[in-house]
Amino acid sequence: MATITRENIGLLHDKLTITVTTEDYLKGFELNLKKYAKTANIPGFRKGMVPTGLVKKMYGQSVFTEEVLRSMETELNQYMSKEQIDIFAQPLPLNNDAQALDMNKLGDYTFSFEIGLKPDFELNLNDVKATRYMVNITDQMMDEEVARLQTRYGKMTEPEVVGSDENVLNVTFTEADEKGIAIENGVQKENSVLVKYFSPDFRKNLIGKKNNDIVFLQINQAFEDKEAETILADLGLTKEDGNRYFNLLITKVGLVEKAELNEELFLAVYPNNDQIKTAEDFRNEAKAEIEKYYAQSASSQVQDQIYHYLVDHINMEFPEDFLKRWLETGGEKPKTAEEAAAEYPTFVKQLKWTLISSKLTQDNKIEVLPEDLRNFAKAQLFSYMGGQLGALGDNQQWVDDYANRMMQDKRFVEDSYHRISAEKLFGVLESKITAKEESISADDFAKILDKHQHH
Repeated sequence: MATITRENIGLLHDKLTITVTTEDYLKGFELNLKKYAKTANIPGFRKGMVPTGLVKKMYGQSVFTEEVLRSMETELNQYMSKEQIDIFAQPLPLNNDAQALDMNKLGDYTFSFEIGLKPDFELNLNDVKATRYMVNITDQMMDEEVARLQTRYGKMTEPEVVGSDENVLNVTFTEADEKGIAIENGVQKENSVLVKYFSPDFRKNLIGKKNNDIVFLQINQAFEDKEAETILADLGLTKEDGNRYFNLLITKVGLVEKAELNEELFLAVYPNNDQIKTAEDFRNEAKAEIEKYYAQSASSQVQDQIYHYLVDHINMEFPEDFLKRWLETGGEKPKTAEEAAAEYPTFVKQLKWTLISSKLTQDNKIEVLPEDLRNFAKAQLFSYMGGQLGALGDNQQWVDDYANRMMQDKRFVEDSYHRISAEKLFGVLESKITAKEESISADDFAKILDKHQHH
């Protein structure tokens, strides 16, 4: 009868030693040999009439090895299940040599494995500290937003000359030398750019220009840092190329005439709301949209703080030696000890969040139902169509057909399941903590979001 011993060999790191005896595997070995004899196709013998001795000679060793290993795995799995050992990944073999198994040497065979144990940890949401930023929507912001919407829904005109910072220029960049002579095989690219995107000092070079006029420039002189970076990227260049010279050919001068603040504009911007009758109504609706956007952003920011607080403040120990060895051997291709050590800090941080989120998901009974996946598929279709689906309603057969089709896509289901589960979990966590409210300007809030993105 098989025996299993367990000994600790490090922090959350144990060794299991399994010994299987002849009685554990012999019966199965003999039965499998008889099965082979019944099905073996060997020239000179009718099927099912092959002598057992010949079958044993030809296939015996592989059948023996298979049966001993199967017996060992069965014992190992039963032991793990009975003892309810919560481990990372799978047990890793320790110096086990399958070559040593010999059907001519019946007796005990011993195998060793190492296991990494999951840590216990305390989790108290009352300890979580977070700040909910309340963005101040100023009159200036609203003036700019109303003007932006008027411009977006305005009418493009084509004046003869460049007259203000608001002009739109269709241009062709052609690379040149310092004397303004075009470089053979140099960079050439059409673009569209607002006059106000140029640096304030350079704009005076554009006022009064018309179609087919050429302006000579260096990118880093004509544009300030952020705009220069955008233009260079569009030209297929990098920040280091900012001192290159270009001839800028103006191919069209445009100017957007802002839409008037009337019901035609109100309905164009908000087609599903015909109750907007005045400029004040329009401004209030635009403000409500902005407030909704910032509320969602603030909510995401709170959830991000919750994640970082939990990961940074919950103490958790890990079986480092085991996990590094698993990194070396457990992936699709083996890694060196150095590669595993370099990958370990990121890996263990992800592992920590997996343990925390699994416990929180279980404690809060978070479930993802088929209907959640179906609605997620419909919402995805809605976003693909830029919101146009709203006018049609979402009860059309083709919408349901799309959702049903996506439900058959294994990858979609897996990805969506994880996303929906995470959204539900963070929604619950956000509702369970009390975030301190803090007023903030839109610019300062943008800096916080930008800092997080580059973190």
